Amino acid sequence: MATPQPVDTKLTQAAMFLVLTLDEGNPTTLGTQVRDLLGDISSLVRGVGFRIPDGRLSCVTGIGSSAWDILFDGPRPKELHPFREINGVHHAPSTPGDLLFHIRATRMDLCFELATAIVSRLEGAATVIDEVHGFKYFDARDLLGFVDGTENPSGQAATDCTIIGDEDPDFSGGSYVIVQKYLHDLKKWNAIPTETQEDIIGRKKLSDIEQADSVKKSYAHNVLTTIEENGEQLQIVRDNMPFGEVGKGEFGTYFIGYACSPARTEQMLQNMFVGKPPGNYDRLLDVSTAVTGVLFFIPTTDFLDGAPDMAAPVPATDTAGRPSEATTSRSDTSLGIGSLKEES
Repeated sequence: MATPQPVDTKLTQAAMFLVLTLDEGNPTTLGTQVRDLLGDISSLVRGVGFRIPDGRLSCVTGIGSSAWDILFDGPRPKELHPFREINGVHHAPSTPGDLLFHIRATRMDLCFELATAIVSRLEGAATVIDEVHGFKYFDARDLLGFVDGTENPSGQAATDCTIIGDEDPDFSGGSYVIVQKYLHDLKKWNAIPTETQEDIIGRKKLSDIEQADSVKKSYAHNVLTTIEENGEQLQIVRDNMPFGEVGKGEFGTYFIGYACSPARTEQMLQNMFVGKPPGNYDRLLDVSTAVTGVLFFIPTTDFLDGAPDMAAPVPATDTAGRPSEATTSRSDTSLGIGSLKEES
């Protein structure tokens, strides 16, 4: 199997999340510029990381559904599609995104240097539409005061739940990721008694000990995000990070969930936003608002290294030899898709 990207890297002290959309323009020229950058990601990480050898610099690169058809010819990852908007008790929007760069290190300067190098290489081809600088908050807590990612699998279990196998042989070794930016109403949250907060999360706030099943609420966050198939729990790897701007009163969590199938994360979100059963939704959403939502495919490092030599799609032409409207239109980036339940 080809070498996977480092999706299950241990949580670092700093991270940057860059979401970009492809610019309008000649798809052949634009595609060549992007593929050339993808082929150089590994060397850029090595070059920047060499300056601080113990800085644990890494970058996971994702490609969105619309961008895939512009950049690559041939087969598509079987489960790659735009993020599906969810309309339930609360709303999970679907927002644009063609490229994702999830940059992690023990120091923000390493993240910043790599991000600068990547974005400069994409000038004229892609534009950053969302940039988040995340940080580790004390003992991996979110800004709500609870430890985040306690139940993350590790080792072989993390590999098994994040890496595609024989179910999609053309893309074995790849992965999928869903990202969402959540903004928290901390004034509202801090007004809630600690005991009620613990019921909402399903864990003790100080000790991080999980509540006993006998007292755990059916709407607890850790209940609704636990899914099973044939009696086996289906896991994902989260690498969420807090972010914020004190002066703006903006406090949030950047959710990022890696999985071998996006259906796992989608079902968790369906349970949270619609409820299980419908109406029994995640009360955390009463104080946390999702403002973005994008799904990306994470190819292998071998795929990225070989991207510059890959064949680009041949633009369809009309009878006058011009690129057809179907080829040049980017209207699909609006992601005007209905709820998760509408697609099998």
